[in-house]
Amino acid sequence: MNTLTFPLSAIPDLPRDKASGQDPYASEAQTNALLRFGAQYRLQRIQAADMITTDEAATLSGTTRVTMNAWIKSGRCIGVSHLRRGYKLPRWQFEPFIFPVLAPMAAALASTDGWQLLAFLESPHPALDGQSPRTALEQGTPAQRVIDLATAEGH
Repeated sequence: MNTLTFPLSAIPDLPRDKASGQDPYASEAQTNALLRFGAQYRLQRIQAADMITTDEAATLSGTTRVTMNAWIKSGRCIGVSHLRRGYKLPRWQFEPFIFPVLAPMAAALASTDGWQLLAFLESPHPALDGQSPRTALEQGTPAQRVIDLATAEGH
């Protein structure tokens, strides 16, 4: 399974001890710092300019909020839980080169979790020459290549 990756050195104030060079496990302090960083990242991502509400997504896609919520639950589109009620959705997923890939990609990853789907699409991948699957699709990479990558990541 692919997760959003970032080097531990990118996390400010991450405690580093000499023993961690030999121990393959993160210390409690490192784990807590990583969890704080993850929570901050999620909040920033939800507040990003490309994120829209379920109502806005329904208008954009010509459907209803109820249908949009069903699509999120089935993996047909990406919705991440908002701190309040409802979901926030990346607007770019409704582009014609992304939207048809979402349901087969979610099936290949065996997940409908919005954060997992978003992380897969936005994380650079070596099999795509360091591009994220989203960028690769935007630049014309065949959808089947991304779906195949999702299948490999999901197993």
